[in-house]
Amino acid sequence: MSDYYAPPEAVLPLFRQQTPSVRGSITSAAAADALDATTLTRLHRLVLDYLRARPDGATDEEIASGLGLNPSTERPRRIELARRGLVIEAGTRKTASGRNANVWRVA
Repeated sequence: MSDYYAPPEAVLPLFRQQTPSVRGSITSAAAADALDATTLTRLHRLVLDYLRARPDGATDEEIASGLGLNPSTERPRRIELARRGLVIEAGTRKTASGRNANVWRVA
Protein backbone atom coordinates (compact mmCIF):
# COMPACT_ATOMS: atom_id res chain seq x y z
CA MET A 1 0.00 0.00 0.00
CA SER A 2 1.25 3.45 -0.84
CA ASP A 3 2.23 5.95 1.84
CA TYR A 4 0.89 8.80 -0.32
CA TYR A 5 -2.36 10.35 0.79
CA ALA A 6 -4.17 13.09 -1.06
CA PRO A 7 -7.13 14.71 0.64
CA PRO A 8 -10.41 14.27 -1.27
CA GLU A 9 -10.61 17.94 -2.16
CA ALA A 10 -7.23 17.64 -3.93
CA VAL A 11 -8.24 14.56 -5.92
CA LEU A 12 -11.92 14.96 -6.77
CA PRO A 13 -11.79 18.13 -8.91
CA LEU A 14 -9.27 16.46 -11.24
CA PHE A 15 -11.20 13.20 -11.06
CA ARG A 16 -14.38 14.88 -12.26
CA GLN A 17 -12.69 16.85 -15.04
CA GLN A 18 -10.41 14.28 -16.60
CA THR A 19 -12.39 11.07 -16.75
CA PRO A 20 -15.37 9.91 -18.76
CA SER A 21 -16.73 8.19 -15.66
CA VAL A 22 -19.80 9.74 -14.09
CA ARG A 23 -18.74 9.50 -10.47
CA GLY A 24 -17.31 6.90 -8.22
CA SER A 25 -14.07 5.69 -6.84
CA ILE A 26 -10.49 6.50 -7.74
CA THR A 27 -10.24 3.05 -9.33
CA SER A 28 -13.19 3.73 -11.65
CA ALA A 29 -11.51 7.00 -12.68
CA ALA A 30 -8.28 5.12 -13.40
CA ALA A 31 -10.19 2.57 -15.49
CA ALA A 32 -11.87 5.36 -17.45
CA ASP A 33 -8.50 7.05 -18.03
CA ALA A 34 -7.16 3.78 -19.44
CA LEU A 35 -9.69 3.87 -22.30
CA ASP A 36 -8.46 5.49 -25.45
CA ALA A 37 -10.66 6.91 -28.19
CA THR A 38 -10.76 3.61 -30.09
CA THR A 39 -11.62 1.36 -27.14
CA LEU A 40 -15.26 0.43 -26.76
CA THR A 41 -16.60 -2.12 -24.32
CA ARG A 42 -19.39 -4.52 -25.21
CA LEU A 43 -21.92 -2.23 -23.51
CA HIS A 44 -20.60 0.85 -25.33
CA ARG A 45 -21.02 -1.01 -28.63
CA LEU A 46 -24.54 -2.12 -27.70
CA VAL A 47 -25.63 1.46 -26.97
CA LEU A 48 -23.88 2.81 -30.08
CA ASP A 49 -25.37 0.13 -32.33
CA TYR A 50 -28.82 0.76 -30.87
CA LEU A 51 -28.53 4.46 -31.72
CA ARG A 52 -27.11 3.72 -35.20
CA ALA A 53 -30.28 1.77 -35.97
CA ARG A 54 -32.45 4.76 -35.00
CA PRO A 55 -31.88 7.83 -37.19
CA ASP A 56 -34.36 9.80 -35.03
CA GLY A 57 -32.28 8.96 -31.95
CA ALA A 58 -33.47 7.71 -28.57
CA THR A 59 -33.75 8.86 -24.98
CA ASP A 60 -31.88 7.10 -22.18
CA GLU A 61 -35.19 5.55 -21.16
CA GLU A 62 -35.73 4.18 -24.68
CA ILE A 63 -32.16 2.89 -24.94
CA ALA A 64 -32.28 1.12 -21.58
CA SER A 65 -35.69 -0.39 -22.31
CA GLY A 66 -34.80 -1.37 -25.86
CA LEU A 67 -31.62 -3.12 -24.77
CA GLY A 68 -33.08 -4.61 -21.61
CA LEU A 69 -30.51 -2.79 -19.47
CA ASN A 70 -30.89 -1.21 -16.08
CA PRO A 71 -30.84 2.59 -16.53
CA SER A 72 -27.91 2.71 -14.09
CA THR A 73 -25.96 0.53 -16.51
CA GLU A 74 -27.04 2.23 -19.73
CA ARG A 75 -26.75 5.91 -18.79
CA PRO A 76 -23.06 5.89 -17.75
CA ARG A 77 -22.15 4.12 -21.02
CA ARG A 78 -24.09 6.73 -23.03
CA ILE A 79 -22.46 9.55 -21.05
CA GLU A 80 -19.03 8.08 -21.80
CA LEU A 81 -19.91 7.87 -25.52
CA ALA A 82 -21.06 11.50 -25.45
CA ARG A 83 -17.88 12.65 -23.74
CA ARG A 84 -15.90 10.88 -26.44
CA GLY A 85 -17.91 12.69 -29.11
CA LEU A 86 -19.52 9.54 -30.50
CA VAL A 87 -23.10 10.50 -29.63
CA ILE A 88 -24.69 13.94 -29.47
CA GLU A 89 -27.87 15.55 -28.19
CA ALA A 90 -30.54 15.75 -30.88
CA GLY A 91 -33.45 17.51 -29.23
CA THR A 92 -35.93 16.37 -26.61
CA ARG A 93 -38.85 13.97 -26.41
CA LYS A 94 -41.39 13.03 -23.73
CA THR A 95 -40.68 10.02 -21.53
CA ALA A 96 -43.28 7.50 -20.40
CA SER A 97 -43.91 9.72 -17.35
CA GLY A 98 -44.50 12.75 -19.59
CA ARG A 99 -41.28 14.56 -18.74
CA ASN A 100 -38.88 15.93 -21.35
CA ALA A 101 -35.69 13.96 -21.91
CA ASN A 102 -32.73 14.51 -24.20
CA VAL A 103 -32.71 12.51 -27.40
CA TRP A 104 -29.31 11.08 -28.37
CA ARG A 105 -28.07 10.08 -31.82
CA VAL A 106 -24.79 8.99 -33.35
CA ALA A 107 -22.49 11.93 -34.14
